[in-house]
Amino acid sequence: MDVATAPGPVAAAFAARQQAWEDQHLSPLAARSYPARRAVHEPDCGLRTPMQRDRDRIVYSKAFRRLKHKTQVFVAPEGDHYRTRLTHTLEVTQVSRTVARALRLNEDLTEAIGLGHDLGHPPFGHIGEAVLDRCLQERFGRTFRHYEHSLRVVDVLENDGIGLNLGDDVRDGILGHSGRAAPPRTLEGAIVRLVDRVAYLNHDIDDAVRAGVLREEDLPLEPIAVLGDTGSQRIDALVHDLVEHSESAGAIRQGEDAGAAMDELRTFMFEHVYLGPPARREHVKIGHVLRTLFEHFVAEPGQLPDGGGVAGADHAQRVTDYLAGMTDRYCIRAYEDLTVPEAFAL
Repeated sequence: MDVATAPGPVAAAFAARQQAWEDQHLSPLAARSYPARRAVHEPDCGLRTPMQRDRDRIVYSKAFRRLKHKTQVFVAPEGDHYRTRLTHTLEVTQVSRTVARALRLNEDLTEAIGLGHDLGHPPFGHIGEAVLDRCLQERFGRTFRHYEHSLRVVDVLENDGIGLNLGDDVRDGILGHSGRAAPPRTLEGAIVRLVDRVAYLNHDIDDAVRAGVLREEDLPLEPIAVLGDTGSQRIDALVHDLVEHSESAGAIRQGEDAGAAMDELRTFMFEHVYLGPPARREHVKIGHVLRTLFEHFVAEPGQLPDGGGVAGADHAQRVTDYLAGMTDRYCIRAYEDLTVPEAFAL
């Protein structure tokens, strides 16, 4: 049965019904689901909006599945309850959808951006990103930014080198989700950009306390007084603040007090967790592992698996694609295979 040429009555009316619903219920500022704007034209699905279709393509991608074994803050955590890049992604997406619904924006677009925003993260989180960036700059005069690589993943690397052919608004939101990137053009993308920070700060505090790196009483008093004593209270306060100020501004905005409190918490986390003494000790090890693999595959291109990646990529890009796609544990295993004598491997 060819549902594209012979749709049933529900599918035949779906797009028109969805467009009418959006015109009636969504804010005039919301991105619309139709028409789909893709690099390669394809017929719309009869039961999903183009953005729902993009969401499904992201969820079924290999890169999305690998997020469960990529670091959020703690490298290869042993406990069952620490966040990974996957759980972070799901938390960002859930909170972002809450904000989008409250502001009458496009939840499907927000969800697709949230699910896809971190697909390009290399192993070991932002430390791995910094190491890979330094290696590329020193050897090839190039840079590595995870948000740019997230777009490369969906445009080029997934689907056996064909890419996912996502819509322009989803691609724009993925590229613009980081504070180091140009802001996204849609309000939905701007939600994910801000909620990403809201989520990781508060959830990283939770993980740091669980790991014994922090105590609750170590947290700075002023931002806690403004936002709340627990992670759930702080996220709730920040989300309410974000929705109310955004509604009145017609843009995605935080209130001055909440924004200042979150900035103070972020500074505290960088000083005591992200760049604290325990983390710096691990950073040295991460740097050694990634740099060893980078130099090896630069010197031995024939040892890159799968023929070195997608067609048309030069050697530097093939090494980048391979290393950035690794999970933490696969990266460690590749390093051990390269450096540990086989007779001694247990």
